[in-house]
Amino acid sequence: MTTTTPGSPARSTPARDWRAPAAACTTVVLWASAFVSIRSAGEAYSPGALALGRLLAGTLVLGAICLVRREGLPARAAWPGIVTSGLLWFGLYMVVLNWGEQEVDAGTAAMVVNIGPILIALLGARLLGEGLPRRLLAGMAVSFAGAAVVGLSLSGHGGSSVLGVLLCLLAAVAYAAGVVSQKPALRHGSALQVTTFGCLIGTVTCLPFSGALVSEAADAPLSATLNMVYLGVFPTALAFTTWAYALARTTAGRMGATTYAVPALVVVMAWLLLDEVPALLSIGGGLLCLAGVAVSRTRQHTGLTRKNPALPVEGSRHGEERQSAGRP
Repeated sequence: MTTTTPGSPARSTPARDWRAPAAACTTVVLWASAFVSIRSAGEAYSPGALALGRLLAGTLVLGAICLVRREGLPARAAWPGIVTSGLLWFGLYMVVLNWGEQEVDAGTAAMVVNIGPILIALLGARLLGEGLPRRLLAGMAVSFAGAAVVGLSLSGHGGSSVLGVLLCLLAAVAYAAGVVSQKPALRHGSALQVTTFGCLIGTVTCLPFSGALVSEAADAPLSATLNMVYLGVFPTALAFTTWAYALARTTAGRMGATTYAVPALVVVMAWLLLDEVPALLSIGGGLLCLAGVAVSRTRQHTGLTRKNPALPVEGSRHGEERQSAGRP
């Protein structure tokens, strides 16, 4: 689109790229659906076996897509981030989260694991120089309050233990460290490459659970196994790829804040798919989560005025995301 003003040359206004927001929304929806599938698969599979089965399915799908697209190996500079995110996020996170959710009730797990996005913002500011915009901090505070309300509404339906809380906390730390490690890798490899090889490394990390997976698969009901495969194909292969695509085009802090929409969607999906009527407290908490995400995704005005519309205004070096399409 070209705009002109009297006495000034014509300038081009780039159209907003819708692909990154669409990728982020795809990730959030699929990750929310994972909680429903984990409930079914987790009744028949132990934490390590479930993580391995999920990662195996994801690796096979991603590997096939890479072969068809002839992606090849990522650049050498991408490998430190790929290896770190593969070990921490794809490997450690999935095992300890599955384990932790068996030791604590759903509400406690939701509250503790949702520390992860806050840690992502702090680590992103410290290690990636992203800054901490006030709107991001305000939005995350509102969303975390909403996640805590959802957690309180779900508490009381199971037992909790110190071990379970520590496992969920470890999952949150592994998740945050994995995301911050993945961000630099996306400067040197495509979203598909970074996700595929990260998932492969996570699979190798979980190979010690192969015996448990084989023995449990022989006795597991078909529905549990299908849910495990679903977890690998959609919330892992597809959702982690769309996550990486969006992460390459925004800051780690903003992407972490986006995941606060997951608790709200889980409440809705449990209602529609599991016939679990949500309490008013859950609905209120979910709305708080969405409100916080909306605040964190809005742009903060810099207060600068443009005396010459033909000249671009340079934003903060570390504060706001760069919106140019295709640029990490």
